[in-house]
Amino acid sequence: MPAASTHKAETRLYDRLFTVEQPDAEEGKDFTELLNPDSLKTVTAFLEPSLAEAKPGEQFQFERLGYFVADAIDSAPGRPAFSRTVTLKDAWAKVGKK
Repeated sequence: MPAASTHKAETRLYDRLFTVEQPDAEEGKDFTELLNPDSLKTVTAFLEPSLAEAKPGEQFQFERLGYFVADAIDSAPGRPAFSRTVTLKDAWAKVGKK
């Protein structure tokens, strides 16, 4: 799809909130020390024009990235905002670890 026919949208990529699996099990540490600074990344995505009119709550799969929902608060016609709800399984990550 040519770049001229795409539509810009705010896209939020969420990751784990904490840097450890059980933050309450970390003796002597305040939970704020264990917050993941990369738990939210906001990026500009270039989407198909039909997604410009996505209604809040509508769900979509973005190829190779995961499943997203049009944000119920920040989305508006012509100015969509999407939040990732589920990532896709990354088979290549396992291959790279071997």
